[in-house]
Amino acid sequence: MKLLLDENLSRRLVARLTADFPETAHVEDIGLLGQPDTSIWDYAASKGFIVVSKDDDFRQLSFFRGAPPKVIWLIIGNAGTDEVAELLLRSHAAITEFVDQTENALLTLRTDIPDGA
Repeated sequence: MKLLLDENLSRRLVARLTADFPETAHVEDIGLLGQPDTSIWDYAASKGFIVVSKDDDFRQLSFFRGAPPKVIWLIIGNAGTDEVAELLLRSHAAITEFVDQTENALLTLRTDIPDGA
């Protein structure tokens, strides 16, 4: 499963995720740091990546363009790297199911929100 982490996520996530998501890359790793979202989108689509981002622009691109690429949109607030890694790792089954579905282009994952928030 090829995950492409957007620049709004820590590059350190790559090392944390590779055991469960072996082809994970960060936009910095492939020379797309600071590039427009559409450039990242086009690269991901052409190389078979799933874009992982907390940027609403990728959610919107997913609605307007559909897949490929598929998008995992994270609603995580100011969650740190450990929390993001844990969210993705515990969502492995849901992500695998999402990848296998042809009709869905967007998967939303969120951290637990405390009561009263």
